[in-house]
Amino acid sequence: MRTAIVLFNLGGPDRPESVQKFRLNLFNDPAIIRAPVFIRFWLSRLIAARGRQAAEANYALLGGKSPLLELTGRQARALETDLADIGAKCFIAMRYWHPFAAETVQGVQTFAPDRVLLLPLYPQFSTTTTGSSLTDWREQAAKAGLVAPTTSLCCYYDDPGYVESIAALVREAVGEARAELAAGVELRLIFSAHGLPESIIEKGDPYQMQVEASAQAVMARLADLEVEFQVSYQSRATPQKWISPSTVEAIEQAAAQNIAVLLVPIAFVSDHIETLVELDIENAELAHRLGVPGYFRSKVPNDDARFVAALARISRRALEHGDGLCSHKGERACDVARVDCPWVRVSDAA
Repeated sequence: MRTAIVLFNLGGPDRPESVQKFRLNLFNDPAIIRAPVFIRFWLSRLIAARGRQAAEANYALLGGKSPLLELTGRQARALETDLADIGAKCFIAMRYWHPFAAETVQGVQTFAPDRVLLLPLYPQFSTTTTGSSLTDWREQAAKAGLVAPTTSLCCYYDDPGYVESIAALVREAVGEARAELAAGVELRLIFSAHGLPESIIEKGDPYQMQVEASAQAVMARLADLEVEFQVSYQSRATPQKWISPSTVEAIEQAAAQNIAVLLVPIAFVSDHIETLVELDIENAELAHRLGVPGYFRSKVPNDDARFVAALARISRRALEHGDGLCSHKGERACDVARVDCPWVRVSDAA
């Protein structure tokens, strides 16, 4: 069989001139700014304009562009190798910059697959990430007339293989951190995920629950390390109240308690501006100013063989599930209180 696997991710600017266009696309998404179209049009431009100089300066630190597409390409090639026996070809569909879903649909159509797997590089489901990408893909596929049995994977936040791949990276980072710390200095793990406005979570988005479940699952595999942990949220981008504690608050708390910190980017599977600049530069400088006795960061998976192998196993199970929506557990993976889980829409449609 010819199997098309479409990797979803956020995307990022590919040159300095793209930074503002990328940000406008991001903030103009109705899944991000939940306001009527006319209000969203102006509000997205206001938010993008206010943060323009900082964003351009941060991307300048990365050479004027995001590394996300290149890293996703490496993941795609590695996954193709692991799934060569099922005739897999991987495609990339970014949400806010090239290659957009409309471009990727054309490539999938040319490939003429017997089946399609929509594979988000977001382990935890949110309406603002996987949900937005799935909606966009379906609209573009319908416009282009792409017809093929399609499996949509919603999440894999506590899949054993995924969790083990993250735990292995964290274990390595803990060893390196403890080797550098002075004797007697306590170490705390801070699982940092991209934040969301509280209003989105209150409406039933399962993201926060899944992030915290991911952290719990990783720590269950690291119980022998006897290290404490907490979950925090970063990258606040709008004036609303966001879920807490923020990663900055978590670092401030550690400083007040004279505890070293190891940041674990739990909701990111590829390096990009939020790991390479926000965590590695901005938050590291904050920790240094506050006198945190040690600041470290665990690697994200990128194309780590353990993570790719986990994705391959998840992909095989999803494809066995067949046409339609599935989670890493097959059926719905989150509790019924999360009314913005995509399974609710499936149930309503039925």
